[in-house]
Amino acid sequence: MAEFKMPELNSVVIAGNLTKDPIFRQTTNGTPVVNFSIASNRRFRDKNEDWKEDVCYVGVVAWNRLAESCRDKLRKGNAVLVDGELQSRTFKTEDGNNRTIVEIKARRIQFLNKRMGGNGEHVAQDEPSTFTDDSFDSLLSPEDTDLLHEK
Repeated sequence: MAEFKMPELNSVVIAGNLTKDPIFRQTTNGTPVVNFSIASNRRFRDKNEDWKEDVCYVGVVAWNRLAESCRDKLRKGNAVLVDGELQSRTFKTEDGNNRTIVEIKARRIQFLNKRMGGNGEHVAQDEPSTFTDDSFDSLLSPEDTDLLHEK
């Protein structure tokens, strides 16, 4: 009997609005990183057929050029589409307890809002801006890289 190999898949796509301005930092070796959270709404009908809304709050982390783009272009309330993978991390709180969180490590972020012009007015864009973190490519096999970049 052949062994079943479970596929290694960790992929998330979610759209929502920033709940606060992004927090930009640099690691001790100078790598840019930004953290923010988004609220993603889900509308549904309850058993009485009344429309209800549920909100899911999700943390996002972005690195390198993607982090710099987020720092420069995103503000509280902006709409984004995030493509990435789930990651968990554990850290110590100020009171010494361990805390684990799950967040999205962004691979690609599409900014869905209109840009602001120099005079503070919205400037129409032909299409939303998309920024990609290409550091994921170093983790791919040559075959996967070829598949990813096929047009």
